[in-house]
Amino acid sequence: MTTTSPAAPKRASSPALRFLAHEGRIMESLIRWITRRPHGTDQADAVFTHGRDQAAMMYGLTFACVIETVALTYLLADWPVVHTIMLVVDVYTVLFVLGLHAASRTRPHTLAGRTLRIRQGANVDIRIPLDKIASIRRETRFTHKKTDGELNLPIGSQTSLTLHLTEPVDAPTFLGAARLVTLIRLHADDPKALHDALARARTTPEPTPETTPQS
Repeated sequence: MTTTSPAAPKRASSPALRFLAHEGRIMESLIRWITRRPHGTDQADAVFTHGRDQAAMMYGLTFACVIETVALTYLLADWPVVHTIMLVVDVYTVLFVLGLHAASRTRPHTLAGRTLRIRQGANVDIRIPLDKIASIRRETRFTHKKTDGELNLPIGSQTSLTLHLTEPVDAPTFLGAARLVTLIRLHADDPKALHDALARARTTPEPTPETTPQS
């Protein structure tokens, strides 16, 4: 049985549209990062960031791209057309790399009601009802093999939490193909906080008409 959420974002119908939608989310994330407006946290009961451990690598990559831009600007000064084209490409590359990091910083994991929302960058966004989680454990891993039925979402090459599910959920690939998984490894800046919050939420009875306060 495939578990999906009626509130999940609608998927683009073609690879080209998915690429464009992803690029748009990357640039949106950059703006959100600058303005400090995280995505999808307004209705969340708890928010768990996960982009901290890749910061050094992403800033280093951004610095390398800036150096390349400066070098090509000097080398192509005598070819104005090529110089302009490469300048546009290089500036966009710098923004794209920063946007990738911004997507991780502005799209945290969230816990809202009885649903855990797992995200990575601007392309992974999965909602998992808590009653579909069989177990969760803290487990730091730095190596991940591609295995059917498993989804690895490392940040800075590591995952720190492992979820075992009671039944498959759909974690679509970048191009939108269905991918059913029963095990998800993810990372959080504070894995203990996420682990403990899930443990509490899973053992808290769901509200009923008898227990819900009447206004």
